[in-house]
Amino acid sequence: MANSSLSVALIILSAIFLANLPFFSERYFGIWPLSLQHKEELRTKSLAWRMLELVVFYLLLGLLTRWLEQQHGNIYPQKWEFYAITACMFLVMAFPGYVWRYLRRQSAS
Repeated sequence: MANSSLSVALIILSAIFLANLPFFSERYFGIWPLSLQHKEELRTKSLAWRMLELVVFYLLLGLLTRWLEQQHGNIYPQKWEFYAITACMFLVMAFPGYVWRYLRRQSAS
């Protein structure tokens, strides 16, 4: 019982972390730095890159979840509704990072 509770906590914490990583990091997938054309020019990732990272992180989280489910027994088959709901939940978890990146007020410098 404690082992399954630990798995659920790991999935939830991983989901929150992975959903917000594209918005808090200026590195591709949180690993590779952006290439700078000029040293004084600071580039940022586009929204399209951040959305691509969200899709990839959602798929990675699905693989982690499937592996943890397999460790506890048989994998229960899911239909499209399950994936639609979990994708929407993943987007809701990404909302704080989106707000921080795009909707917060920038200080005048």
